[in-house]
Amino acid sequence: MTGIAIAFLLLALVLVWGGLIASILFLRSRPELAAYPAGGDDDHREDDAPSIRDT
Repeated sequence: MTGIAIAFLLLALVLVWGGLIASILFLRSRPELAAYPAGGDDDHREDDAPSIRDT
């Protein structure tokens, strides 16, 4: 491998694994919401019947 290929390999590894680590840390610090704001109530339509889609 040439020097430029190794440099790009290292850059790609840092971007991919660094992004994964940053995402994991972000999600650990801000987990999914337990309560939703007004207007965001779950109506449980998918619990009653199959979902209806316009196709």
